[in-house]
Amino acid sequence: MTASEKYIALKEYLAGLGGVAVAFSGGVDSTFLLKTAHGVLGDGAVAVTARSRSFPKRELDEALAFCETEKIRHIVCDTEEFKIEGFMKNPADRCYLCKREIFGKLRAAARGFGTDNVAEGSNLDDERDYRPGMKAVAELGVLSPLRTAGLYKEEIRLLSRELGLPSWNKPTFACLVSRFPYGEELSVERIDMIDRAEQFLLDSGFIQVRVRYHGDLARIECDEAGFLLLEDKNLRKRIYAAFKEIGFAYVASDLLGYRAGSMNETLGVG
Repeated sequence: MTASEKYIALKEYLAGLGGVAVAFSGGVDSTFLLKTAHGVLGDGAVAVTARSRSFPKRELDEALAFCETEKIRHIVCDTEEFKIEGFMKNPADRCYLCKREIFGKLRAAARGFGTDNVAEGSNLDDERDYRPGMKAVAELGVLSPLRTAGLYKEEIRLLSRELGLPSWNKPTFACLVSRFPYGEELSVERIDMIDRAEQFLLDSGFIQVRVRYHGDLARIECDEAGFLLLEDKNLRKRIYAAFKEIGFAYVASDLLGYRAGSMNETLGVG
């Protein structure tokens, strides 16, 4: 099937739901899903966004702005995954624990809206990585319309561009907790360090970038455009000074560059 044919299948699937609450992060996939659902269902589609310390405020701000522009009803609910027993120990199944908390809250919010249908934005490419959170999605009966329609990331970007969505070329993003090696103790302070470090890089012109936490050392993963920026000695000095002020003693650039789920490599599944 072509991307256009899959898009038609997606719209038919959503129409059959009658109503749906879309778990909306503001990323490429969930923005495309929400836009499509709203186009098909109108007021029968609502966006539900989790507000959490695991996500930068800029992501929430973008989600709020999109729904306001598109005139889509938007529900924001606070999640408390940091209070889950064992979560801050950062076990290998932390994503499962987090998704259980988040989607449980989103489902409750959806019922308040009047629907039992909750949809999330994973695509077929997500099945290639280690994603224990998908177990929580299955257990809670959360729908995955993009996977059902057989859509891949690049197809979603293509269709998003055709729809004029500003997110069509947005860099991929994952929660800030994913920057930590499994077993590394989590804390609000450490997560804030990562958030501040990545924000500095974004403000400096980096686009696809991650800062991985290794105690006193911050490991920067970036795309090829980021490597070009790092050729500037003065910028490297500014990055080091900023990261030292944040609390890191050492700053390193990963020679392989950015790759999604790189922390899963230690599990032999990334």
